[in-house]
Amino acid sequence: MANTYSALKRVRQTERRTNYNRKNKTRLRHQIRAMRRAITSKDAKAALDLVPATFSVIDRSAKLGIIKKNTAARYKSRLHLRVKALQA
Repeated sequence: MANTYSALKRVRQTERRTNYNRKNKTRLRHQIRAMRRAITSKDAKAALDLVPATFSVIDRSAKLGIIKKNTAARYKSRLHLRVKALQA
């Protein structure tokens, strides 16, 4: 257990930051999962409607440092390719 005041404060800050990161990571994963479900069910309209919301969550996660910038770009690229293939 932490003994000094600064160590106790660090424990509190880490706990708060961990909860914040976990919440945002969960939001990201749920949004991507919803998008993938729409794509696999071959529902082009639903997938197209989810694109702006999903990309927004991905961009926000990259900005907040939940995922890296290249990871965000890769997610968006792959999802966009699958949506385009679904429309064709």
